[in-house]
Amino acid sequence: MRFHIQQESDIPASTQLYNQICFAIAARHYPPGHRLPSTRQLAMQTGLHRNTISKVYRQLETDGVVEAMAGSGIYVRDQQKPREIKTPPHIRNRGVTDLDREVRKCVDGLLNAGCTLQQTRELLTREIDWRLRCGARVLVSTPREDIGASMLIAEELEPSLDVPVEVVPMEELESVLESSSNGTVVTSRYFLQPVEDLVKKHSVRAVAVDLNDFRHELAMLKELRPGSCVGLVSISPGILRAAEVILHSMRGNELLVMTATPDVGSRLLALLRASSHVLCDRPSLPLVEQSLRQNRSQLMRMPQVHCAESYLSTDTIELLRKEIGLQTPAAAS
Repeated sequence: MRFHIQQESDIPASTQLYNQICFAIAARHYPPGHRLPSTRQLAMQTGLHRNTISKVYRQLETDGVVEAMAGSGIYVRDQQKPREIKTPPHIRNRGVTDLDREVRKCVDGLLNAGCTLQQTRELLTREIDWRLRCGARVLVSTPREDIGASMLIAEELEPSLDVPVEVVPMEELESVLESSSNGTVVTSRYFLQPVEDLVKKHSVRAVAVDLNDFRHELAMLKELRPGSCVGLVSISPGILRAAEVILHSMRGNELLVMTATPDVGSRLLALLRASSHVLCDRPSLPLVEQSLRQNRSQLMRMPQVHCAESYLSTDTIELLRKEIGLQTPAAAS
């Protein structure tokens, strides 16, 4: 993936690069465990000083997004690494004898790794108990100022999970977990570090879901004529801020970018009046369409409206189901 930096921009180059790397990781362009480009490689690609790139990498590490390995490089943090236990491969349509063999192989593997039988039993029991607790419910949590991101995640998770899905602002998460610590806390990778800090004392797992890579939307934006006005509408202020920085990094001042949340009618109307193209999320679409209908006479032209069909990547929900120990639809049938 190539990063674009507008050197003459009012937005600091470090902010531009930080947002682009965060998005690349959140959308799995760089999956967990992936080694990020060296500061030298990024300096050659972006024209930035290596000290600026090092500063961005340090901030990403502080935010829990990446981890530095001495003498090796910077890697996308692998959330599963601290709890990794060697387990049997996924088994389908095999006989009981094969299942018994896989169980023995799992136990033998732990014994060969230096565990006693008692420790092996404790490890397996702890993992099974943890998965039972995780499957009880899902709490989706982001900061209150960007609770729209939680609502987007919950809207897409709820139809696919067989457990209750609840939106909880990060500021209220600890009190909710004090009353009942059963379940899994789900968040965006942008907020994983602070969520993990909150839940660790309750023995609850925090899981980050992966975002859609929005490749179709980005491709469309790259092709727009210079001078076009683009409107971005979302229930998540955080998405709007990140999208504005990324779009500016791509096109600089070639495009005029306006943003609005759908609940602020006056700002939304101003955006619709000025924009030739409007990109929105699914929850915002009905309000965008309603505003267009109600104010048609005030619009010199109708903007082209594009709705991003999903906020999450196509496979992240299935990964989450496995993570919290839910049966896949195929296994359930």
